[in-house]
Amino acid sequence: MRIRLTALAAALLIGTAALPALASDKCNVPKGEWQAAQELQAKLEAQGWKIQRLKTDDGCYEVYATDANGKKIEAYFNPKTLEMIQSKMKD
Repeated sequence: MRIRLTALAAALLIGTAALPALASDKCNVPKGEWQAAQELQAKLEAQGWKIQRLKTDDGCYEVYATDANGKKIEAYFNPKTLEMIQSKMKD
């Protein structure tokens, strides 16, 4: 049982560490084709999100926010399409 829990914890840790790497593979967009960060912020706020932080990371927009349901979320967006690439709920 203890080995199983250790293996599960290791898998979760590795999966969480890989989140930005997976997102950056889908954000390989030349800087000249990016939409402004303010456009993404306005889009998300119109959907009821409250943005705590919006930054660029490995070619993606990375957003820390509270969604319309009040849940904390970390999400990555393609800077050209503003499409959500990946997200995870935060505690």
